Amino acid sequence: MLDHVGILVADWTKSRAFYDAAFAALGYTMLAEVPEQFTGGVKVGGYGKEKPDFWLTESMETGPGRHYAFAAADHAAVDAFYAAAMANGGRDNGGPGPRPHYHENYYGAFVIDPDGNNVEAVCHAPK
Repeated sequence: MLDHVGILVADWTKSRAFYDAAFAALGYTMLAEVPEQFTGGVKVGGYGKEKPDFWLTESMETGPGRHYAFAAADHAAVDAFYAAAMANGGRDNGGPGPRPHYHENYYGAFVIDPDGNNVEAVCHAPK
């Protein structure tokens, strides 16, 4: 249904370091940065595997936090995402583990990013 999504970030450098580390654990990288002459002088970049699916845009008005869940290949990737996010400015919002109240094989980890967004890595495969 969705082709791509984006969020506003107050501190580009801090958010870029957070997402670079957290997404590396899931196999996502910064694939595109829009030249500032096309963005009114703000930094804009997109992460993904094959195409940019999740975009950051530098802004002083980030608004209320949102929730984004990112697919992880396995439980180890969820664990690595959580560790990298926490080591790079994330705040705990539910460490790695099963969430059987969602469904039998749900394994996820939740962190709050530097702008207050609830960011999750999730694997739906059995261990």
